[in-house]
Amino acid sequence: MVPKLPRSAEPAAKATPTAAGGITPLDQLPDRGRVLCQGHVESVTFVPADRTAEFSAIVSEDDAGYRGAGAGRGRPPRLRIVWLGRRRVPGIEAGAQIRVEGMLARGKDMPTIFNPRYEILSRQEHE
Repeated sequence: MVPKLPRSAEPAAKATPTAAGGITPLDQLPDRGRVLCQGHVESVTFVPADRTAEFSAIVSEDDAGYRGAGAGRGRPPRLRIVWLGRRRVPGIEAGAQIRVEGMLARGKDMPTIFNPRYEILSRQEHE
């Protein structure tokens, strides 16, 4: 029987670049794995009542000063977050600054996290 190595001695998984606090920038997301990301909600999508309950939002980083070619259109990189079985998630609305954590999956058009853990950092006040 081969003894199992302690966690600290196991070979490290492929490291992903992270910013301060372990936050992975959206333009440096891995193909898959657990990630912690931060950005603002660009848009939310509601599905009709006759479809399976799903609430999704598009998160992007603050684009001030962004000059990359993200998605080929000069846009900042984006992340889709999806809550399955929910028609609404309190506090998740366009303009909210959030931090999300979850397992990343690569969709055909953009990276996606299903049912993420989230923290609302700030919200835009409506007048």
